[in-house]
Amino acid sequence: MDVTLHLAQDPDADALLGRSPLAALTGMLLDQQIPMEWAFKGPWTVAQRLGADDLDAHEIAAHDPEAFAALLSEKPAVHRYPGSMAGRIQQLCRYLVEHYDGDAEALWRGVDSGPELLRRLQDLPGFGKQKAQIFLALLGKQLGVRPRGWREAAGAYGEDASYRSVADITGPDSLAKVRAHKQELKAAAKAAKAARAEGA
Repeated sequence: MDVTLHLAQDPDADALLGRSPLAALTGMLLDQQIPMEWAFKGPWTVAQRLGADDLDAHEIAAHDPEAFAALLSEKPAVHRYPGSMAGRIQQLCRYLVEHYDGDAEALWRGVDSGPELLRRLQDLPGFGKQKAQIFLALLGKQLGVRPRGWREAAGAYGEDASYRSVADITGPDSLAKVRAHKQELKAAAKAAKAARAEGA
């Protein structure tokens, strides 16, 4: 795995995401309740603070939880909720150590069907169905991991040129399209909520 991603909109952070399966998974884990670029820059920031050029699942899993939370909390914080996200990253790494000997790429290496890969992703701590489908779409669209039926397993996120998620972001133009799509969804949800309130 060695491709150029444009999710953090930062050359060093994006280079790490493109070469490190664990960094990409960690960025996906962090991608909630904060801007996407902030989330996907997180793995690079963590690696820098650990004095490393990549993330190591064994090292993170064994790290003292309080010290790891403090590492994520340093300014600028890696996430809006650095303490709880530190715990989630360690949970993810412990799972990878236990089930895949710490090798994040083993999650998808040799998997021959999209549904099986989706199941494996959903089994990860912190990955619900939507997050798993988005990551599956990212693997297929940008990282060359395309087991049989991957698009169908990724649902709407697997559709070609759908601009629904990080899986479709390849630069500033596509980032703007994904942002616009998310704003439309938020506006629709707000309108639906207002309509329900009026009808109540």
